[in-house]
Amino acid sequence: MPHARTAAPVPPFTEETARRKVQAAEDAWNSRDPERVALAYTEDSEWRNRDVFLTGRREIVAFLTAKWQRELGYRLRKELWAYTGDRIAVRFEYEFHDADGQWFRAYGNENWEFDPNGLMRRRFASINDLPITADERRVAFPEQT
Repeated sequence: MPHARTAAPVPPFTEETARRKVQAAEDAWNSRDPERVALAYTEDSEWRNRDVFLTGRREIVAFLTAKWQRELGYRLRKELWAYTGDRIAVRFEYEFHDADGQWFRAYGNENWEFDPNGLMRRRFASINDLPITADERRVAFPEQT
């Protein structure tokens, strides 16, 4: 049997380790590298992202590849909301623009469940989008301000 990959920190979470997990997720998503992001999830990870249901890293990579081809200039912030045992809840907002230059801010909440090795086995995301102007942006990279 292959050795399971470990993604520190691992459950049970403390406030400090939950915050580190949230920051690691924010950093990975802001890389806009689908392969890098997918490594934080179990091979058979289950996702609900809005109305899309995914299973496994391969589907996660395909989903994120298509997402970041549509959502240009993507920048995300995550905030720890709650944690217990092997679960973490976060609130987030991200901004992006489409190919026509229209900016959007997306707000949402995610519920995460981890395996004993610290890999996310379940991710459930509820997200709402709001069209904004470029002047209303607040999640920009420093070089975008």
